[in-house]
Amino acid sequence: MTMPHAGTSKRIPLISIIAFVVLACGLAWLVALPLWSGDGLAHPFAGVLISVMMFTPALAAVIVILLLRPVPKGERLRFLGIWPLRPAKRVIWLSVLGLFGPLAVIALSVAVAAVFGWVQLDLIGFSGFAETLEAALPAGAPVPPAAVVIVSQLIAIPFAAATINAVMAFGEELGWRGFLVPALRRYGTWPALLISGAVWGLWHAPVILLGYNFGRADLTGLLFMVGGCFAWGVLLGWLRLRSASLWPAVFAHGAMNAAGALVTLLYAAGTTFDMALAGPLGVAGWIACAVVIVGLVLTGQFRNQPELDGAPGRLLSPQRDQR
Repeated sequence: MTMPHAGTSKRIPLISIIAFVVLACGLAWLVALPLWSGDGLAHPFAGVLISVMMFTPALAAVIVILLLRPVPKGERLRFLGIWPLRPAKRVIWLSVLGLFGPLAVIALSVAVAAVFGWVQLDLIGFSGFAETLEAALPAGAPVPPAAVVIVSQLIAIPFAAATINAVMAFGEELGWRGFLVPALRRYGTWPALLISGAVWGLWHAPVILLGYNFGRADLTGLLFMVGGCFAWGVLLGWLRLRSASLWPAVFAHGAMNAAGALVTLLYAAGTTFDMALAGPLGVAGWIACAVVIVGLVLTGQFRNQPELDGAPGRLLSPQRDQR
């Protein structure tokens, strides 16, 4: 008798999905509660609390899996995309894409922002960054050439993405792309990607409403964040579904965080820009992600998923999606 492939017949109950979302968001608010005591992002432990908050989706996923048991014990690592890493070639190449792809998308977003006039660039003297660098150093200290510092930072991006940033991103990705995307997969690829992206964006509310990311401590900031998570969530979700592994999305999230400030390295001195327009999570980032997403759609990449085409490592039902 042929044994069924692990995880191929499991559909996650809606109650488990709702419990995960409520727990992830509730724990995020709980961790961020000290920031709302009056100090906001100026709280002395703001950086620590935001870092801890990044692990609340992972904690929520673990609690739901252990208490509600929506996935049988022997199938949990496979369902979450943690293990096994096979086919190894597919996982490795998509992980490499995760490490370097976000930098290309963010560079495209900077170009989009420049074309629409949302940022003025100085790609020769890097004058804006040079001023920032000089202001950050003690008076009289020698100022290194801005171009040298920028190149060193660009070189460091994939290394940061694969190490410390990946550790931090894992806390989010285990919840969003590890649990939520495959749990929602029963409703179709696009509902899974868009709903998970919306939840991911709303989960940021405790810090976005304090002015994090966009400097907009109101509903507009949260709406921009949801838009950014919609756009990037599709790309990270595609990596998850295409590879049947969590790790490409973890590395991509780490790279996205490492390269997120690229526009601040390239703007011209004496000018200003709004991250809600020119940033990777802002409108320029939405457009850049949309360009990549359209390319993936046109080349059939969203149809080429292991759980749909029967390749090893599939996530959910062996039946082909009829959508």
